[in-house]
Amino acid sequence: MASAGHLLLLLLCLLPVAPVLTIKRYQHLSHKSIGEPCETHSECQSDCCVTNSLNPQKFCTAQTVFQQCLSWKKPNGYICKDHLECQSKCCVVNNYGVQTYCKAKTIFLQCLPWRKPNWDYCDYHSECRSKCCIRLNELSPNRCVPQSGILLQCLPW
Repeated sequence: MASAGHLLLLLLCLLPVAPVLTIKRYQHLSHKSIGEPCETHSECQSDCCVTNSLNPQKFCTAQTVFQQCLSWKKPNGYICKDHLECQSKCCVVNNYGVQTYCKAKTIFLQCLPWRKPNWDYCDYHSECRSKCCIRLNELSPNRCVPQSGILLQCLPW
C-alpha cells in the first residue's frame, strides 16, 4: 500500500511539469532560426527580424551584444536618399550631379558634402572646397579660388 501511495504522489508531482515542458518545446519549434524569412520580430527565436541586403525581404538575425536589432545599412558608394540609409550615416552629393551617395565621414566625424575644386565656376562660397567664390576681374564669371594671404582670406588673384 505504501508503494502505491508513493507512486501516486510521484505521478502527481510530475503532472504539472509535463505540460509546461511540452508547451516550451512547441514554442521553440514555432520560432524561426537565424537566416529564415520573417515579417515580425516575434517570429524569430532571436526576437530580431530585419533586412540584411538591398533586397526588401526580412530575415531572422542575431541581436548585437547590447541586445539591439540592427537593419542592414548601405555601404559607401551606394545611392541613398537619407543619412539613415547609410552605414556611415552620411548621404551627400559627390559630384556635379544631383544624385546622392553614401560617403565616409571625416576623422572628426563630419559629413561633408562634395565641393567644387579650384578654378571651377561657382555662384556661392559654400560651393567651393576653398570656400572662396569670387570674380577674378570685372568681366569674368565667378570661380572657386584658393584662399590667399597670411590670414588665408578670399582675395582676388
